[in-house]
Amino acid sequence: MLKTETTVASKVQVQPLKADSRERIGIMGGTFNPPHLGHLIMAKQVQEQLDLDKVLFMPDNLPPHIDQKAAIAAKYRLHMVEMSIASEPKFQLEDIEIRRGGVSYTYDTVQELKQLYPDADLYFIIGGDMVEYLPKWYKVDELVKMIQFVSVERKGYAKKSDYPLIWVDVPRIDISSSMIRERLQQGRSIKYLVTSEVENYIRQEGLYHDTNS
Repeated sequence: MLKTETTVASKVQVQPLKADSRERIGIMGGTFNPPHLGHLIMAKQVQEQLDLDKVLFMPDNLPPHIDQKAAIAAKYRLHMVEMSIASEPKFQLEDIEIRRGGVSYTYDTVQELKQLYPDADLYFIIGGDMVEYLPKWYKVDELVKMIQFVSVERKGYAKKSDYPLIWVDVPRIDISSSMIRERLQQGRSIKYLVTSEVENYIRQEGLYHDTNS
């Protein structure tokens, strides 16, 4: 089920089929520390339901969160994302925030992406847990005029916002990067939580076994 929804409870059926020749590009941002199957499920469901031409997986350099969490080096995260999406032709790796360096403000990134894809409509995918933080995003009022936010429902979070959102229903898979890191630090299995390639890579490189990772 696919709907648009605002705080005034207006509900307009979204037509996912393309009305013109403009490319439709999804953007999946995040630290991907590490990338897991939940990311892939979310991206694929949004891509299919909105009929997106592709989804860009975009690891951040330094997330502008108040509660900053340390992440492993970008080269590892980039490689794990690349391995995770290798079998899906509509998924692509976008390293624009890593290359730019500094704090990864979405507003700055979207400005660059609009120049790279002048004939595309951009759909920025966020989890339901991020919706309540939108008012705190850097230049969010300008940002919503440049892109369409797409939110995936998440248990325990209200399905409402002062900003225009497209809500997409996806299977609820309670996998998180922090949970995977915790399991690794405890010596527990992460099989079926990440792709087999990512699982093997984490083992080979000895990633996340330091309790400070």
